[in-house]
Amino acid sequence: MAQPQRREPARRAPSRPKSPARSPGAERAARKAAPAVTSESEDQRYLAAYDASAFERPSVTVDVALLSVKDDALVTLLLSRTSPPFRGRHALPGGFLRMDEPLEVAAARVLHDKAGLSDVFLEQLYTFGAVHRDPRTRVVTVAYYALVHPGRLEAASSDTTLARIEVPWGGETGGPVDCHALGTARSGALTLAFDHADILGTAVKRIRGKLDYTPIGFQLLPERFTLADLQRVHETVLGRPLNKDSFRRRMLASGQLEATGELQREVDHRPAELYRFSRRSAV
Repeated sequence: MAQPQRREPARRAPSRPKSPARSPGAERAARKAAPAVTSESEDQRYLAAYDASAFERPSVTVDVALLSVKDDALVTLLLSRTSPPFRGRHALPGGFLRMDEPLEVAAARVLHDKAGLSDVFLEQLYTFGAVHRDPRTRVVTVAYYALVHPGRLEAASSDTTLARIEVPWGGETGGPVDCHALGTARSGALTLAFDHADILGTAVKRIRGKLDYTPIGFQLLPERFTLADLQRVHETVLGRPLNKDSFRRRMLASGQLEATGELQREVDHRPAELYRFSRRSAV
């Protein structure tokens, strides 16, 4: 005779701790703190009656610090101001932001219109907003930096001045820099308008900080280059010499370079091997 099967007792799900009860006052406060969802029609009525003049609004400009390496010097493009304020002083290519354009479009526009350069790598650098940086009114500027091969500078507008950047601080200390005009008989540093010496210094600090982990030389060198060319660019940007052997080992081990299988031509010394960047990326 079959034995009756024993049934296991049903397992109860573990009970969840009860949330502490809120007082009526706490419930009202929670409802008051919760943001109300507005309807589209409510937003339209609000915006139709909105008074944009209720708050003071600063003007916004963009300025572009263009950097290149020419004849073992870090150089930039400047323009001489033809109207006040700071008439006669040199300034970076820049201008006021239009109401219908994004910031990066404005940066490309002023670089093309004032320096004659287009299709240039641009990256946003920093926002400069000191209260009295512009004597005309409250002006906030969004600065960009651009990196170009020195061969591109020949296409720059004749209104620009090519200037050598002299950095009075080491490493990534930061601070304003000095500029000296190239190809002229002028002596002494150029006087820059506004806070443009600080903007240039910030651009130099930025690219110095990126040298170790980005293929920054891609923007400052031709498509094919020697390891010596690459080292000169790094030394010029950093403002100090580098050990040849350790630099070459580090660059070849970085994965950023690939050999082209070609050698230099028309040189009066033993031709060096040519390389190119394996990652065609910007900085």
